[in-house]
Amino acid sequence: MNTNLDLFPEDIRPHIIPSPKGDMYYKCLGCGAEYGIEELLYVCPACNQVLLIHDRNKDRLKAIPGETWQRIFDYRKMLKIPALKGIYRYHEFIGPSIPLESIIYLGEGHTPMIEANTVLQEKTGLKFYYKNDGQNPSASFKDRGMASALSSIKYLIDQGLVSKVISVCASTGDTSASAALYASYLGSQVKSAVLLPHKKVTSAQLAQPLGSGARVFEIPGVFDDCMKVVEHLSSSYPVALLNSKNAWRILGQESYSYEIAQDFDWDMDKKVVMVPIGNAGNISAVMNGFLKFYNIGIINKLPKIIGVQSEHADPVYKYYLEPDESKREFTPVQTQPSVAQAAMIGNPVSMPRVIQIAREYDAASGHKNVFVVQVKEQQIMDWQLTANQNGHITCTQGGECLAGMVQAKALNIVDENETVILDATAHAIKFSGFQDLYFKGELSDAYGISSDSQFINLPDFVSPDDPELIPSQEKPLGSSQFQEFVKDVSKKIAIRLGL
Repeated sequence: MNTNLDLFPEDIRPHIIPSPKGDMYYKCLGCGAEYGIEELLYVCPACNQVLLIHDRNKDRLKAIPGETWQRIFDYRKMLKIPALKGIYRYHEFIGPSIPLESIIYLGEGHTPMIEANTVLQEKTGLKFYYKNDGQNPSASFKDRGMASALSSIKYLIDQGLVSKVISVCASTGDTSASAALYASYLGSQVKSAVLLPHKKVTSAQLAQPLGSGARVFEIPGVFDDCMKVVEHLSSSYPVALLNSKNAWRILGQESYSYEIAQDFDWDMDKKVVMVPIGNAGNISAVMNGFLKFYNIGIINKLPKIIGVQSEHADPVYKYYLEPDESKREFTPVQTQPSVAQAAMIGNPVSMPRVIQIAREYDAASGHKNVFVVQVKEQQIMDWQLTANQNGHITCTQGGECLAGMVQAKALNIVDENETVILDATAHAIKFSGFQDLYFKGELSDAYGISSDSQFINLPDFVSPDDPELIPSQEKPLGSSQFQEFVKDVSKKIAIRLGL
């Protein structure tokens, strides 16, 4: 697509359309070994630890002042080049080695940030926003990482380094939907297989990978069990792993941080970002993204980061309960049923990333700036319904974030002088089954949730008393009868509305 560069300021014109300049490599978080990106790699071949992706040429980014980077990204909004309309607006920080023609764009990224209404802000005593990542193509934040992971695979295919890829992932629902969608866009080049815990994903989430043509395998157990099978497959067979163990996923999810910074005109002072933890990939990415922008001078403050976990899946919260870092020991937990189903993970694969990046984040901040809070299932459900009844479209993980913000305020981790950004990770419709069960009072006792009448909202059935005035497709009413039907039903509704 042609772009008239003459319309852009002369000093940033050479940087508006990026070209591949990075020298990217995998680095092991355990032994520090380094590997090229020319192969499908997910853990260190030497010690089996997780990897992060670095750029040996990252110092070149410092040659451009932070304020100039701000203008580059602001002016890049004007471009009509598909590869630069999504997360790769920040190409130099996400995939600097990837040429634009290898980038997949399905409409992901740049999701809206909606300020809470007056009722919610008064109720919580805080100014806050929801960033609606459920408005990504597959209706969850996973599309950020998947756009990056599948673009990296397309790059390897375009370079003739791999062919006929089979991608695999374990999922609580959102990852499988995203992986299947992005793989299907590449047609016969990538075939998708997903593993789901049997009867532990919502019907809407199960429908998504099936609709995208993926092979779906349901197995007994929970997500952690699926993950072990996928890890075995990826270490034993030539497949592409698409869980957050894939370091490219982390890169793509860093875009969440970049967008928040840009939406606040690069001012991160007195900002707080709340993230549900789950498999710990997203909170790792959010911290890493802000660190990159801070180190280059694009932002001059690091926002406070608060991770949230349900009491039914809280291994990271328990790890950080020990104040002495030298005494901390990570122990996986056996999860219990949670309405924040996408975060119901007892052994997050990105825990080593969280530990290292959180340490770096606190050090760069000059003080403790990463926190983890725990919330109850009842709080998650009630706060989600409160948010949705005040103009938001948040999922149960978004409810977990709002509950976490309230808990953080009670613990004096946040105060009224700060602005909080909550992560609504998926669309409310994906988890509407929990709402339905709540309204009907049919949630299993295992969730530990009782239905509060102030939130329950069920349909009223309104019908004429006279059965001869009830219309049907098989027996349409005559004109006069239909008028009687309209008057009868209208009167009953008016009475119920107190008109």
